[in-house]
Amino acid sequence: MVSSATKPRVLEHMQRTQADVICLYLNAKRYHWYTYGPLFRELHLLFDEIAAVANGQIDPFGERLRILGGDPISSPDEIKTAASVAMSSSKHSLSEMLSEALANERHIIQEMKEGASLAEEDNDPGSVDLYSRSIQDHEKYAWFLDETLRRVDGVIT
Repeated sequence: MVSSATKPRVLEHMQRTQADVICLYLNAKRYHWYTYGPLFRELHLLFDEIAAVANGQIDPFGERLRILGGDPISSPDEIKTAASVAMSSSKHSLSEMLSEALANERHIIQEMKEGASLAEEDNDPGSVDLYSRSIQDHEKYAWFLDETLRRVDGVIT
């Protein structure tokens, strides 16, 4: 149940985080399906890894919300309302997919850092830990995406 220290702003932020990781999952699967070209296999697998990590974070954030007395995000309307990560909705070039994925990773890293700070202020070490572990995953994939885009060999278009 919600502790007296847990404030609504922590719960709201955590709902946004859960909605964002759902969007990251769906976007990564979209990029995975629409990958093409000479790096097809490598990017196809990279996007699938990113999707798997995001998918693995949906339930822990939902369960943490319940532990704190909040409501997890569980419907398309709730996702649309709560998420700050935009859903990818068109077919993009590889460069556009990679750039969008990188921007989303950077965005969620910042969002999660803010969530960890709010949880720290509210003396909620469990939420701080969840955010901290999740941030590390997204930092890794932001690095992978950034390195892929930094190459100026004409392969990514």
